[in-house]
Amino acid sequence: MNRKSMRSPLARAIGLGSAKSGIEHWWAQRISAVALVPLTLWFVASIIAHTASDYAGFMAWLRKPYVTVLMIALLIALFYHLALGLRVIIEDYRHSWTKFAGTIAAQLGCSALMIAGIIATLRIAFGT
Repeated sequence: MNRKSMRSPLARAIGLGSAKSGIEHWWAQRISAVALVPLTLWFVASIIAHTASDYAGFMAWLRKPYVTVLMIALLIALFYHLALGLRVIIEDYRHSWTKFAGTIAAQLGCSALMIAGIIATLRIAFGT
């Protein structure tokens, strides 16, 4: 009998594979999902409440400080959660150099969209 076969399954699994890493990614995805629930409900309810508003009324609503803060929080949570999800999909279904390139492209794309959304929100909030 070799020495390896006498180890318990737990002893063989400790420190190997996904049991050792990935928990931070999993928690980040769950926390961002939980943050998205009330933010998305607020956003959808607000859009429905403003369906009869004209452009000026909608812009006046978006200029309110608490609305601006909630909109920026929604953008951050949304694109962060999107980046985490895309990373998992790319890591599961892509191989070799396409995995690295896809991960970088997804991260840069999500970051660019988040920054663009935040800048647009701030420009509306400050009237520039």
